[in-house]
Amino acid sequence: MNKTLSLILTTLTMVLCLNTANADQASDREEIHALLWKYTRALDTLNADAYVSVYAEDGAFKSGATSLTTGHDALREMIDGVKKGQEERAKAGNPVGAMYHMTMDSWIEFVDTDHARHHSYWQTVFGPAKQGETPRVAAAGYGIDGLVRVDGNWLIKLRNVAP
Repeated sequence: MNKTLSLILTTLTMVLCLNTANADQASDREEIHALLWKYTRALDTLNADAYVSVYAEDGAFKSGATSLTTGHDALREMIDGVKKGQEERAKAGNPVGAMYHMTMDSWIEFVDTDHARHHSYWQTVFGPAKQGETPRVAAAGYGIDGLVRVDGNWLIKLRNVAP
């Protein structure tokens, strides 16, 4: 009888632990999805402060063969540079439509409790800049992002949009 009771208690403990781990991971997935939404909106609106806020202090952005843009100051400069370029094009009579970065077929892989990878396909579309124009696909690719939990919050360690 004691062996049966012990087996039941062990099984219940394992089930409870598994359910707790699944609930924690589900919560982490939601936090990561919210982080990536915040990233996308910051990028699409060229809000440098919001963009920087989704990265770890030593976080980095990489696109293909380009060098890494690392750290909050460099990331802020990158977004400010894109914004300045768009403003100059608009002044020259060549405005760029609103940016829309889209993530598709997204998958989150947990490496351990504080590290994850976000795998996805992505696409950048520019909306019409002038009446009668059509949206245009500017770029498409796939990415593998390194995510890290810092002080209880998920942040981007490396955004690699063309590994």
